[in-house]
Amino acid sequence: MNLAQLDYQWFQTINHFADRFSALNPLVAFFANNLDYVFYLGVIVYWFIRTPDNRKMVVNTLLSAGIALGINNIIGAIYHRDRPFVAHHVIQLVQHDASASFPSNHAAAAFAVASSIWLWRRKEGRIWFVLAAIIGLSRIWSGIHYPLDIVGGAISGTVIGIIVNKTMRQRVLEEFSVSFIRLYEFIEHKVWKP
Repeated sequence: MNLAQLDYQWFQTINHFADRFSALNPLVAFFANNLDYVFYLGVIVYWFIRTPDNRKMVVNTLLSAGIALGINNIIGAIYHRDRPFVAHHVIQLVQHDASASFPSNHAAAAFAVASSIWLWRRKEGRIWFVLAAIIGLSRIWSGIHYPLDIVGGAISGTVIGIIVNKTMRQRVLEEFSVSFIRLYEFIEHKVWKP
């Protein structure tokens, strides 16, 4: 059995949870479509807690997620893999266009955010990793990604999060980040006093 066959077998097993545990389908579909909004909200909350470390972490987080999504789009343009519902009969809980399936943008962005937060705050980062894994699992269960799409997105997001964090801690880039934050805070204090 080759990797593609194994990936499809794993997909079928997870996707058929929709039959076996159908009472969970509305929740799984909600997670597949909307759990990423928790990540957006989390980043906003961290930013507006207004500590220097939070603001540096958010800059790293947004940069990591943006780069991960950009790289995913390049990979998807070079190597187009059809989504499961295009190539097979699946239990599809969530409607989706037939764009490239590999690697998963949702997984890449979620794991980039989770790894970026984890590098600053280990305990909180673990929670973000669990949420990222739930997003990945729900997208397989919902019939819109293969497991290797999620694994590919998770690896790219995590690696990019780590690379961005290490790169942004170099003196020149850290100074640039701090200057950007100071400029923002100068404008913020004119509009909204702390």
